[in-house]
Amino acid sequence: MFIIEKSFLSPRLSFLRPPPHPHPTRNYILKEVHRRNFPVKWAHSESSMAAAPEDNTGSLKEQLAKVFEVSLKITVPDEPEVAPLIAACSKKEAGDYQCNNAMSLWSKIKGKGTEFRGPQPVGQAIMRNLPTSDMIESCSIAGPGFINVKLSTQWIAKRIQNMLTDGIDTWAPKLPVKRAIVDFSSPNIAKEMHVGHLRSTIIGDTLARMLEYSKVDVLRRNHVGDWGTQFGMLIEFLFEKFPDGKVNDQDIGELEVFYKASKQRFDGDAEFKERAQRAVVSLQGGEEKYRKAWAQICEISRKGFEKVYQRLGVHLEEKGESFYNPYIPGTLDLLRQQGLIKESEGAQVIFIEGKKIPLIVVKRDGGFNYASTDLAALWYRLNEEKAEWIVYVTDVGQREHFEMFFTAAKLAGWLPTGENQYPKTSHVGFGLVLGDDGKRFRTRSTEVVKLVDLLDEAKSRCKAALVERGKADEWTAEELEQTAEAVGYGAVKYADLKNNRLTNYTFNFDQMLNDKGNTAVYLLYAHARICSIIRKSGKDIEELKREGQLLLQKDEERKLGLHLLQFPEIVEEACTNLLPNVLCEYLYDLSEKFTSFYSECQVVGSAEETSRLLLCEATAVVMRKCFHLLGITPVYKI
Repeated sequence: MFIIEKSFLSPRLSFLRPPPHPHPTRNYILKEVHRRNFPVKWAHSESSMAAAPEDNTGSLKEQLAKVFEVSLKITVPDEPEVAPLIAACSKKEAGDYQCNNAMSLWSKIKGKGTEFRGPQPVGQAIMRNLPTSDMIESCSIAGPGFINVKLSTQWIAKRIQNMLTDGIDTWAPKLPVKRAIVDFSSPNIAKEMHVGHLRSTIIGDTLARMLEYSKVDVLRRNHVGDWGTQFGMLIEFLFEKFPDGKVNDQDIGELEVFYKASKQRFDGDAEFKERAQRAVVSLQGGEEKYRKAWAQICEISRKGFEKVYQRLGVHLEEKGESFYNPYIPGTLDLLRQQGLIKESEGAQVIFIEGKKIPLIVVKRDGGFNYASTDLAALWYRLNEEKAEWIVYVTDVGQREHFEMFFTAAKLAGWLPTGENQYPKTSHVGFGLVLGDDGKRFRTRSTEVVKLVDLLDEAKSRCKAALVERGKADEWTAEELEQTAEAVGYGAVKYADLKNNRLTNYTFNFDQMLNDKGNTAVYLLYAHARICSIIRKSGKDIEELKREGQLLLQKDEERKLGLHLLQFPEIVEEACTNLLPNVLCEYLYDLSEKFTSFYSECQVVGSAEETSRLLLCEATAVVMRKCFHLLGITPVYKI
């Protein structure tokens, strides 16, 4: 198979300065190894209009929007707030893109003494008023004023060649935010990371990567469960087992077993339970003995998490519940001053219109909960970290909690009420990972599957397949190991990400490691094959980039070239809608279009060899960027 080669501060919040965190923040960064019909979102200032047709930055949709924007201002000068509605043509024989403004414009202007007599004349006028543009080859009108646009093949080729020279980062989309926080993974201290954490970790990492590629400053936050009443029982159990306080991860053994044993003791021994409850008070009061024991348990857990993150190539910065705990009292005081917190049945709550139950922020016993922690964290993220977009990646079961929490923040004036206004928050929900029996994925003994074991199994199966194909005799041990990791881990990630995150999916090793169909193995194979074609040509691809010319003469070449050029808008769509499967679908379609091109067009030894090698290289470059955004390591040799 393979060888691897301080701008925002709400005036309502400015006076609130909670106390600093009482202990140093743990900051560890691990090594890193239908839809397409949404309108262009922004309008450009008057001063930029004249230059718009010559502006070659942005995605295809953005550039077409700039051209049509000029025409719309001429066609309907009395309707200044008209954003161009640009979409890819569903019927490819009609054109490449379509401008869909005519019908909505007609509904606005009819009855206002307009010269037009229907949507089609509006469309015709928009088409007539288009400025000259190198990117447009021809336009035509369809139905009630839809303007079909065929892009210039020469312009497409030139844009791809420029990318090969200047780098694919020049294709990065532009998003309307400068800083975002992605809150993902978030395991609980003293518990193993299991398959339930897989989706949050993989989806969150991909969203962070796409935002980072789009030039957004991304703060990757691991909001671990490292605070709460459960630590009383854990600490007391630790003191029983190790009275001298000297302990390491080998002594404790598996944390999950340690946790269950302490919970069993807590539930069955009233005297132990009382000691555990006192331990919580001592811990929260900052007593050194208890803080030290707490820190030991946290550190042992982190070592376990790190094994998972290292395998997945994911890096995060931990800011857990304990970090935000000191900020809770001040945050709740602010909400009280605004009259939002009410007494209800002994608890303190925020009533949310349309919800049967209120958002509890202080429990009957006076303790804090998830909502109080989340509100304090949101305050900190908006005012201290200056985030404009905060994305929470958790299972769909927490959707109502986030709806109520976000509504409370809007009632407090922390967030605007408009859907597309900033700063904003988004909950990225995802479904369950199921077994072949259609139930929640577990081991045969009904235990939750540990994530480390699952990833190691994927690697082991991949390695066995490579050995069976004789690669152990051809490759070094290091090459075999690296390839098994890249393909095995990549297969697990892609099998998750290719699904709409809101749905459940069935975890099946045989399907995800299949080298046919929409799998990571197939896509990695396709990339390796492209690299092999270029190597077999014997040509220096860097020299061809400098001196060669890319031409798209055959239909299959043009289809592939156009698909390559749509990469920026796909990334933008995936970011805007927080849907990684959009990028997976694009990547699979790209491999299919390359296969069609390669079947129809001889590359090595043809008269068009230079041009087609450049098209091969462009495809490989875009595929590698897709792999990077999905957190998958590419392979280069079959």
